[in-house]
Amino acid sequence: MNQVIVVGSYNQDHVWVSDELPAPGATRSGRYLSGPGGKGFNQAVASARSATATAFLVALGDDAAAQHARALATGFGIDLIDEVHGDVATGSAGIFVDARGRNVIVVAPGANAALSTRFIDREAARIRAAVVTLAQLEVDRGAIFRALSIARGAGQRTILNPAPVDAEVDEDLLDVADLITPNETEFASLCLHILGEQIRAEDVASSPSSELHALCRRLHKGSVVITLGSAGCFVSHTEPSAFNEATASYRIAAIKANAIDTTGAGDAFNGALAAELARDPTQSLAAAIRYASAYAGASTERRGAALSMPTRAEVAARSTT
Repeated sequence: MNQVIVVGSYNQDHVWVSDELPAPGATRSGRYLSGPGGKGFNQAVASARSATATAFLVALGDDAAAQHARALATGFGIDLIDEVHGDVATGSAGIFVDARGRNVIVVAPGANAALSTRFIDREAARIRAAVVTLAQLEVDRGAIFRALSIARGAGQRTILNPAPVDAEVDEDLLDVADLITPNETEFASLCLHILGEQIRAEDVASSPSSELHALCRRLHKGSVVITLGSAGCFVSHTEPSAFNEATASYRIAAIKANAIDTTGAGDAFNGALAAELARDPTQSLAAAIRYASAYAGASTERRGAALSMPTRAEVAARSTT
């Protein structure tokens, strides 16, 4: 039985690394790499590498990139279930990374945009049998809504990572998630588009906890984890007991890492969080977040996204040194 179901995207990543990110109109020399990515695949890899049985529901083209995705999933121990679309290419992404590990990304969704509710309905029994269903928004919004609704109807935990920042998000979609996990930019965007409240992304981490908690309670009926990079995480609950906790809001400090590439760090966090919650549903959310933070930190100490994901054993060894 799959403990975690990830519904999301696969992209073939094309990565350029240079000392500095080029300014508009500028040209810089650098190195080129290519490999697997997409928020969904990255999160599925993080879950599987956290020693949790993981299935990945995805739409692919009928091309070499799709064959590569299947082979990689097999290698990672992921149960990949795909909806094949012969009329569009498998998704792709262009990623530019500087010497400090900062990145900018442009995504061409391709087949990801064609993930259908019909396919999700076909896999409904698999979704109902899982412990946690995790989704992001690089695929069709209707398919994500359907998958989370099926999981929630079966009493399973549902996690929505509302990324990328320009994705279509509404209150109905948020309502089928037990937990949402925006970063600072995504949180600011949600506040603006759903609440009509303007907050600068760069001010989120330093905002008073009471203000963040109040915004979270207006934004989402369930729980919210705002990932804040080097500032850690902010957690807000409506019902703390739903995640085996007693405190309505709190902060968790970041775990230090010698980051060389932050590409996929958020995906590492989300996949590891889902895996940890599925592994032990009785533990507190704070305990699962600490593991996910350590996992994400370890992922930034290597270059790449999916291929940089550490194993649970590597994260454990890192925490003892």
